Amino acid sequence: MLLPIKLICPKGKVRKDSTCIIFIQYCGDKTVLLNTELAVPPKYWNRKFRRITTDLPATYGTDDLNGQLATLLRKASDIITHAVKKKVLDIPTFVKKTFHPAFDTALLEEKAQQAAALNPKTNLDLTFQIEDYIKCKRGKVSAGMLNVYKNMKDHMTAFQEHRSLTITFDSFDFNLYESLINYLTYDYVQRRRSEVIDGKKEQIKGLKTATVGKTIKQLRIFLRDSIRRKIIPPIDLSDFKILDEEADVVYLTWAAITRIYQTDLSEYPYLAKCRDLFILGCLTGLRFSDFSSIQPEDVRKGSLYKNRKNQIIGSLFHCGI
Repeated sequence: MLLPIKLICPKGKVRKDSTCIIFIQYCGDKTVLLNTELAVPPKYWNRKFRRITTDLPATYGTDDLNGQLATLLRKASDIITHAVKKKVLDIPTFVKKTFHPAFDTALLEEKAQQAAALNPKTNLDLTFQIEDYIKCKRGKVSAGMLNVYKNMKDHMTAFQEHRSLTITFDSFDFNLYESLINYLTYDYVQRRRSEVIDGKKEQIKGLKTATVGKTIKQLRIFLRDSIRRKIIPPIDLSDFKILDEEADVVYLTWAAITRIYQTDLSEYPYLAKCRDLFILGCLTGLRFSDFSSIQPEDVRKGSLYKNRKNQIIGSLFHCGI
């Protein structure tokens, strides 16, 4: 198992006796340095091969220091591998607290159990975690974005019921991804939509490719958020591709927008506001739900600032037409 660990001898940490401690650097969610308690002058450290040079004076150690370093590196590797296997939430902290040159790896199981006892039990039910994720987003994103999250939760809940098998965070692999894509594309029942076939009202099954892609996108964002918060251990999401489909790009030219803006609506005054909002949408790229809810406080120093879903955008307010 290839782990992100290596031996380093930082030049900037020279001690009074002109030596530098050799550390094992582990780069997980955060970087930690493990003290090997071995030290040499920086000039006797080969940075390319990460080992002590053969011309090290005997005054700094007569034993096989490189052999000792190799042993300590394996010990750190064993600790990390065990932590991953036991699904320790904060692996860097666990490794930092556990590693010591004299540590006996036979005690790893005991250490892992102690670490688990210190962490409160987390409810790892998928639906519970998604609902908690949505609660955390309230007040931070628009109502429309909350609905996107809720749709993702509904799709995952329906998929779990369809499988008749609980989806755990260990389940997220390519097989589950493929099954989820197939289910949403062909088997998902749209509860609020139906069509008439041979005189009978039938529920519509399957979602559009763009809708399936949106669910996968939000699922990935949710999982990565859970990983960052150390609720779950890291998951390889490289196979969770976001599906998309080509869409026709429909737009108006400046000349067409100008003609609409200058259209005489004196006989239909009630359409003037609709015309103005439409022009504003063309010029800013805002959706109807966004530009129809603009408030006076959204305009600051000649620019329009609008919370569009979970993004803050600024666009020039002066149209120049």
